[in-house]
Amino acid sequence: MSDSLRRRLRALPDFPADLPSFDPATAPADPVALFLDWFEHALDAGVPQPHAFSLATATATATGLVSSRMLILKNLEPASSGATAGVDFGVWQFASTRTSRKGRELTANPHAALNFYWAALGRQVRVVGEVSVLSAEASAADWEERPGADGQANPQWQLYALHPTEVEFWQASGDRHHIRHRYVL
Repeated sequence: MSDSLRRRLRALPDFPADLPSFDPATAPADPVALFLDWFEHALDAGVPQPHAFSLATATATATGLVSSRMLILKNLEPASSGATAGVDFGVWQFASTRTSRKGRELTANPHAALNFYWAALGRQVRVVGEVSVLSAEASAADWEERPGADGQANPQWQLYALHPTEVEFWQASGDRHHIRHRYVL
């Protein structure tokens, strides 16, 4: 069975033939500006759920067990501090329940990576950094703004902010010479 599966996996196409071009030499100095440009392109291309990302976290134990799950970007605000030479890495907001596995891992080890993947465009954006908790008021407001909110409060709902130290843009290429463009704080 594994030989058959291996052959089937190898035969699948990696990316569509008509990928957008990307020249890092023309990229803005600000990773937030580039993300918003790519995000708008994903919206215009009809990419489903372009605000969805995989959140990777790890335990604080010596084994550092890693887990990931899909969440949605709640907001992207300018960083109030930490901008270097006019470059803003932004504050990337997401939410989860404090008592969930994600919430417990972020309490024990407040570092995470977000990975946006837009397959139809052959694009990924990876954002890595430290995570902080936002206020109870901001968390409650986020809960109330959720689709289907029924007026019932959820005291375990937590709005988080990721403060990046690295943002990497990845563009697939048909010739397999994929392009990586990294911003490091």
